[in-house]
Amino acid sequence: MKGYYKSGEFAKKANVSIRTIRYYDKQELLKPSYVSEAGYRFYTDADFVRLQKILSLKYLGFSLEEIRAITINDDKDDIANSLTMQLSLIRKKISQMQIVEKALLETSEFLEKNETMDWSKILSLIHVTTMERSLVEQYKDASNLAIRIGLHQRYTQNPLTWFSWLFQEMKLKGKEQILEIGCGDGSLWKGQEIPKGCQILLTDISEGMVHDAQENLGKEPCFSFEQRDCQKLPYQKGSFHIVVANHVLFYVHDMKQALSEIRRILKPKGVFYCSTYGKEHMKEISQLVKEFDSRIVLSQVNLYEIFGLENGKQQLLPYFSKVEMIPYKDALEVDDVKPLLSYISSCHGNQNEYLNDRYDEFRSFLQGKLKKRGTIHITKQAGVFRCIL
Repeated sequence: MKGYYKSGEFAKKANVSIRTIRYYDKQELLKPSYVSEAGYRFYTDADFVRLQKILSLKYLGFSLEEIRAITINDDKDDIANSLTMQLSLIRKKISQMQIVEKALLETSEFLEKNETMDWSKILSLIHVTTMERSLVEQYKDASNLAIRIGLHQRYTQNPLTWFSWLFQEMKLKGKEQILEIGCGDGSLWKGQEIPKGCQILLTDISEGMVHDAQENLGKEPCFSFEQRDCQKLPYQKGSFHIVVANHVLFYVHDMKQALSEIRRILKPKGVFYCSTYGKEHMKEISQLVKEFDSRIVLSQVNLYEIFGLENGKQQLLPYFSKVEMIPYKDALEVDDVKPLLSYISSCHGNQNEYLNDRYDEFRSFLQGKLKKRGTIHITKQAGVFRCIL
């Protein structure tokens, strides 16, 4: 058949063994595009792109389970985004390896010139050589974040996106000193019209996230970037007019310490904007996976129980003179199972443990729901607390 390759032809063209192709097929990483009645497996040109991505992610240190979650819903429309992602991660790995090379050279030179061992240099070398896995983990987190944001952006029913709504709620006038903690990749500010004179400092505990934010926004002079822990901020008392924490506080280890620091660095009458979810948020997705397999939990911790719309105000009131909750009204109407599958795979629960060998079955389950309903309705329950010092 024109445009199709048998397993052996496909393996030969890709310069891998037929055993590798069969293994990836068995692992449901690279299924054939067509299987004949006689049982022959056929692959297409699009499958070469998928194989390239699998091999690239494997080289970068991802496990087969992680690769499966990242590639499960790839199709020809995702090729450009996929290649861009791989290029970005390869560049980060090159940068990391250059740091390792420099540390190795410096340590070797020191040992040649000195008889005594400087253990601080050895410890520093160990540190930089163990950073590579954290790079992979950072990408995985950033990728999962992008997947979840993408579902909301694509199927939102509110014409004003979450980020645009949150930006408008801040009502910036110009010349404000603003700090965002837990900035992620800087999505809150991307494409927004920043009033003249505003100075915005974006911080995150993840070095990789700060790097991504700088990549997205670094050309704009109003932004600066630092890796910081919001529980220990190095800024002077009364440094900022506004502090923003977008879906961050439920991840903080010591909430009281973080809120004390935020209060300390705010100017008199300064405002703290902190967003979160309610207990009804995205409940239909959890109900769907539970219906398919009752053992699946999409999150090991209910974040809204730590800091949510229902309990956030009482946690904030000891630190601020006035606390107001502003709800964001929205819902999702999803008409395609692929982004839904990607969203579910990106969650921080045990779903991949139970879906790894049943993705085709789970996809059929979701397609049945979609065919019956037309769309899958998903409740959104989110909002922001406006806290005045």
